[in-house]
Order: sequence, then C-alpha cells, then structure tokens
Amino acid sequence: MGGMVSEQEPGVDSKAERAARRKTLREDAVNLPNLLTGLRIVMIPLVLALIQRGAPRDCFWAAWVYALAAITDFFDGYIARRQGLVSVLGKFLDPLADKLIVMATLIWLVHLGRIEAWVVVLLLGREFSITGLRSIASSEGVVIAAGDDGKAKTALQMIGILCLIIGYPYRIDLIVYDLGEVDLVHVGRVLVYLSLVYSLTSGASYVRLFAEAVDAKARRQAAGG
Repeated sequence: MGGMVSEQEPGVDSKAERAARRKTLREDAVNLPNLLTGLRIVMIPLVLALIQRGAPRDCFWAAWVYALAAITDFFDGYIARRQGLVSVLGKFLDPLADKLIVMATLIWLVHLGRIEAWVVVLLLGREFSITGLRSIASSEGVVIAAGDDGKAKTALQMIGILCLIIGYPYRIDLIVYDLGEVDLVHVGRVLVYLSLVYSLTSGASYVRLFAEAVDAKARRQAAGG
C-alpha cells in the first residue's frame, strides 16, 4: 500500500552498487600498472616456449623476456604509487604475477635438468606458506613488512634464474679481469641455493613477526577491555 516501505535484505547489493563495482573493476583493469602486470603474466608462456626450444639463442632471448618481466614488476608498483592508482585488483594481480612467473620458470628448469627438484619444492613451499600467513595477518589487521632477508632472496633468485635460463657456458671478460668461459648453469644454481637460505631465514622472521604482532594486539585488546 501507499505507506509500505521496502527494505533491502542485509548483504544484498542493489543493481546500482553492482554496476558501480563492475565499472570500478573495468577501470582498474585498464589502468597502466595493471596492464603492465597483465603483460608480465602474458610473458610467461613466451619464456617457457623459448626455454623449451633449447638453442643458445632461444635461451638468450628467454632471459631477456624474463628480465623485461622483472623490470615491469618495478615500474607497475612505482607508477601505481606515483599516480595514486593503487587498486584492489592490482594488489591481487601483482604478487600473483610474480609468483606465477617464478614458479612456472623454476618448474620448467627442473624438467630440463638445470636445477634440482628439492630446491624448487622448498622455495615454492616457502612462498605458499608466507602468502597464507600474510592473508591471515591481513584479516587480523596486522601488516608484515618485507625485511632485508626477503629483499636479498628476491634479488639472488632473480639473477640466479636468469643464469639458469641462459643455460650455457659463456666467455666473461670483466675488462680488468678475464674470467674465461663460465658455465652459467653452475652460477645460477649457486645463486638459487643462496636465495633458498635467505628464503628460509626470512620465512622464519615472518613467522616471528606475525606471532609478536598478534600477541601485541591481544595485549592491547585485553588492556582496552
């Protein structure tokens, strides 16, 4: 009747709200940082295809594509912060793209015999564990910043994977000293082993920081309650 008021059920979005959310997601999907992140994901099959072909020239170009993907990782974050384009979609896609290209490449390199499977299992296990821990921390309102160990792990891992992708001996002349012919697979393995050490130590630091942050939050709540 004329005096009746229709109430929306709790948790049910109106058509206008759903349309606004779709519009926001479309806008986020086509902003420059997220386009760069999407490009990084698209590069993954190209890197794997070039590695699989296996010729020195193919592996050389695979390393360049991988390096370009790493560069886009820096620029998409920088542009997003500089231009105020940080978005929920970007927060989801950026770490996803990073982990996808690292996981896919390492697994492919195991298939080619350039790195041992146990190393990759430990590295990927650490990544899955820390991602889960960060999700729980976020739900608890706890922010865990990346430490120096985590940054060292990322740098060593990136350079090590590049060496493994190149995969052939090359003569390296540093101008001041000629190293002669260097097998980059051996160099890559050493760097990935070092990254594994930093990976495990930084993982332990994340767990410790998470436990301390949760305890501190519990003490604040107890004091306030």
